[in-house]
Amino acid sequence: MSEPQFSLSDYLSAVQEVIRLSFDEPVWVKAEIRNLNIKGGHYYLELAEKEQDTDKIIASCKATIWKFNATKMVLKFERESGIELSKDLNVLIKIKARFDPQYGFSVNIEDIDSSFTLGDIAKRYQQILARLSSEGLVQLNKELPTPFDIENVLVIAPENAAGLGDFKKDADALHQAGVCHFVYHAATFQGNTAAHSIMESLSSGLRQWAKDYTLPPDLIVIIRGGGAVNDLAYLNDYDLAALLCKRKVPIWVGIGHEKDRTILDEIAHRSFDTPSKVIAGIRNLIAERSQDVVNHLQTIKLLSQHQITAYQSQNDRLMSVIKSQAENQISASNLHLQVAKSTLQYFAKQQIKTASTQIEALMRETLLQNPKHVLAKGYAIVRSENKAIRSVQQVGSSIAVEMHDGYIHANVSHIKEVIDHE
Repeated sequence: MSEPQFSLSDYLSAVQEVIRLSFDEPVWVKAEIRNLNIKGGHYYLELAEKEQDTDKIIASCKATIWKFNATKMVLKFERESGIELSKDLNVLIKIKARFDPQYGFSVNIEDIDSSFTLGDIAKRYQQILARLSSEGLVQLNKELPTPFDIENVLVIAPENAAGLGDFKKDADALHQAGVCHFVYHAATFQGNTAAHSIMESLSSGLRQWAKDYTLPPDLIVIIRGGGAVNDLAYLNDYDLAALLCKRKVPIWVGIGHEKDRTILDEIAHRSFDTPSKVIAGIRNLIAERSQDVVNHLQTIKLLSQHQITAYQSQNDRLMSVIKSQAENQISASNLHLQVAKSTLQYFAKQQIKTASTQIEALMRETLLQNPKHVLAKGYAIVRSENKAIRSVQQVGSSIAVEMHDGYIHANVSHIKEVIDHE
């Protein structure tokens, strides 16, 4: 073969020299930290660039922060940003290319721009918040009415976290007192799977709740204790925030940071600094509602007493009016009765007087109609078979004629009827 031949080491050494000469000056590069390990004080990173729309990795390489620079550089970054250097961060780093024939290509990191990482987190935060606002989701959960009484609470939290322990101290006391019941479901709050883990924990928790209870929870609580500031970035997820916005149950969050906020703080019904403050808020609301009930009972009792007194007074007045009207009615009735009695007595006397006059007249007439007086005037009573008769049709074979001074007995031989021509 006429073409020159190289050993692998000679070829890679030549490449090393080209890279050293061509990339002698460090440059600023934007990248995502896909992985990070610390060994012997050295930081070993895997850097990558992703396609914006698909998250497909289009470039990657290894990077190193050597021990003699690491302490100063990392501390400066974390002090300025408040963020712990870790994987999944987008960073602006000053790098210098390095190629070793034995270990291959990598870059040495000489500086990290903390403001870029803060700006990237803030930018993504604002983009999510703007999208939720444009879709009318931000205020949905905030506008739900606060439960009048909190009896059942669904809690989503990292398993065995310190913040959960703080929360449960007071929660267990409320549960033991029979005031409030808490159901706990665990989720991961760090790393790329944090948002999905919380959504899955919430969904499975609500499905189980529907099987165990007839009514939905009064409150959904999402809590985690303190930690690195960049851990919060995992919670700034649109899908998680949109899911929580659409819940019909008020959501209270306590993420464990007093200064920094997450998207969950923006969309929650109520936001607290720490898990301890969340349970304090629940306890205080229960106490306020209990005091409200006591106050309402006192008000009802006082109003009832006033109403009873008013009704009693009104009843006394009505009884007095009724008594007065009854007495007046009795007096009027007595007066009417006396008048009626006098009238009745007058008409009775008049009736008796009239009847007496009529009786006297009848007696005189009766006396005048006495048969003795009539017979004395020349009249006679004819009897047949000892019965007085008034018609010739009643005459038998013999008759007796009574005169005023005696009787005549005669046999009937002939009867002549007188025909009335009127």
